[in-house]
Amino acid sequence: MSTMFETRNLSKKFVKTLDTAAKIAQRFGADIREEVVHAVDGVNLTIKRGEVVGLVGESGCGKSTFGRMVAGILPPTSGQMFYRGQDVTELDKETVLESMLQVQMIFQDPFASLNPRMRVEEIISEAPVVHGLIKPSERASYAEEVMLRVGLDPDYRKRYPHQFSGGQRQRIGIARALAVNPDFLVCDEAIAALDVSIQAQVINLFMDLRKDLDLTYLFISHDLSVVEHISDRVVIMYLGRVVEIASTADIFDSPNHPYTTALLNEVPTLDSRGIDYHPISGEIPSPLDPPPGCHFHPRCPHASERCQIEAPELIEISPDRFSACHLNTSE
Repeated sequence: MSTMFETRNLSKKFVKTLDTAAKIAQRFGADIREEVVHAVDGVNLTIKRGEVVGLVGESGCGKSTFGRMVAGILPPTSGQMFYRGQDVTELDKETVLESMLQVQMIFQDPFASLNPRMRVEEIISEAPVVHGLIKPSERASYAEEVMLRVGLDPDYRKRYPHQFSGGQRQRIGIARALAVNPDFLVCDEAIAALDVSIQAQVINLFMDLRKDLDLTYLFISHDLSVVEHISDRVVIMYLGRVVEIASTADIFDSPNHPYTTALLNEVPTLDSRGIDYHPISGEIPSPLDPPPGCHFHPRCPHASERCQIEAPELIEISPDRFSACHLNTSE
């Protein structure tokens, strides 16, 4: 498969600069400094055309920030992004929007991501009209066509988002993304806000669309059972860094990184009835002040002195399998 999307050393920092009062206090010796959130830290990832890549990690690990950079919503602080071989980080904002029109994002909250003052027909047809994909006179027929594709009744196209259920609103969000004929969808916790029964329907919809439209997915989720069901490969992220990449079977059958192992040990299964579950020790460190060396070492049962000083590199430990752990390189 050809490469659809690639990131090289992609990073994102959010900086809260000092106001005038803080700068004056700093000059008089106050221990005040700019606050820098290291949201994404040097991520290298390649996504092949037609595959589903699951991105997993605890809340606050940088999954959503990474997804927004991939979708072109947030600019990276440093690093490169390649879409179909083109370095989009070197393009101006307007050119990026045009060149990455086929990369669309589906958000976690289907209500907050839809304009409550717009009818469904307008929500779905707005972007195609703006980008010249359809004529304004074709709005109604085009919206009907897209709504049918995602399992919505076209007769409801004149309704507003608040007149739909949560599952229906998420389908509207999917329809809006599909309206510009994308080939790559970034799904940011796209089913997390839905009931379990509705989650299954939306997952099946994603898989049907993948087959019918030859779509590529970056599926961001904290639900490992969902990721196991739909993903070809899984990427494990911790505090802004990728710690393991492998096929879904390898991740769930034989995890390599201690953090991956800890995550999987917390997933309840039918075979583990009667077992007491123990959460990962400690709290995830603050991205304002991440620990030196391996970010996971304060919570890792295998941490050594080397882990506290030296950050492990993401290396290939077997064909198409990568891990960032000093246990793989220790002699």
